[in-house]
Amino acid sequence: MTEDPGAQVREALDAAGVEYEVMDCDPDLADTAAFCAHYGVPVEQAANTILVAGKPRGGGAKTYMACVVLAHTRLDVNGAVRRRLDVKKASFASADETRDLTGMLIGGVTAAALPEGMALWVDARVMDAPWVVLGGGDRSTKVKAAPSVLLALGAEVVDDLAVLAPPGPSGA
Repeated sequence: MTEDPGAQVREALDAAGVEYEVMDCDPDLADTAAFCAHYGVPVEQAANTILVAGKPRGGGAKTYMACVVLAHTRLDVNGAVRRRLDVKKASFASADETRDLTGMLIGGVTAAALPEGMALWVDARVMDAPWVVLGGGDRSTKVKAAPSVLLALGAEVVDDLAVLAPPGPSGA
């Protein structure tokens, strides 16, 4: 992505022919817990896009992919993701890696306008929501849409990609 990731996200959504609503967001409230609390969005309908880095068995270059999970769940990076990637080690991509690969900042990362060829997996629970809020590509917007938008973007639905997060502040 280049100078305006938000515009590129909207272009990707338009190209996919899906309906969506852009929601303005105070950049200081872009992180999921703060966003949900301030804007009244249920965590069960806030979908986080998380980049994962996989280190292949026997060495070699890292593999990156994107996963979408609901905010009240936790991506099973050391279980489901590592097994599906068939890698020695899987970990969350750093904020710098995420920015360098996508042009997006944490708090704005989304499933739309990902780099060409990057795999996109979505936890099956996401598809059960009547609507979800995704990142908008930048920290000043979010995108509200039906979960089917993820299928239009080429996502593969994966059962048990995430696990329920423990209750409390860290699980929100």
